[in-house]
Amino acid sequence: MRALLLALALAPALAQADPMERFREFLRGTQSARAAFEQKVYDRERRLVQESKGTFSFLRPGRFRWSTVRPYEQLIVGDGERVWIHDPDLNQVTVRKMAQALGSTPAALLAGAADVERAFELADGGQRDGLEWLEAVPREKDAGFERIRLGLGAQGVEAMELADHFGQTTVLRFSALERNALLAPADFRFVPPKGADVLGE
Repeated sequence: MRALLLALALAPALAQADPMERFREFLRGTQSARAAFEQKVYDRERRLVQESKGTFSFLRPGRFRWSTVRPYEQLIVGDGERVWIHDPDLNQVTVRKMAQALGSTPAALLAGAADVERAFELADGGQRDGLEWLEAVPREKDAGFERIRLGLGAQGVEAMELADHFGQTTVLRFSALERNALLAPADFRFVPPKGADVLGE
């Protein structure tokens, strides 16, 4: 499920645009981005059950890199055809086809090439915590999340909230955002380490 979090966002600030138009402008004008993130997961009683930190980058369409460094190391790489998940502690790699891994997921909102509004129903989510919110509800019934919220501020998309089918909420906060960064194509290629167990396609 963490692979779906690739969720990652950088958008230009449009002071007088509503959240939906801001996000459409992001899709039109952002081909690459990188940032740091902090992630917190809460259970249905809003108790904190997990925290992590790391960095991410993406290069549209379909390429992204999500690296968690604390408390456990994990790397997720989308190369445009497949999504690779590497857990060094387990010496294990899981691989899935990009179309199956992206679908109606947070990554599809940002790194995908398909028409976003075909995969998600978008709506204005109002204002909260100093941000304007956009709500995205997957049109596919078997998507990994019930809804995704993007929080837009002066620096673009500054937060993301993901509510799953088990009552958990994942909250992401982004910092050091750099839109249309110059990224090396090699960052979006992955070769399983020698001796690692490779599961999937």
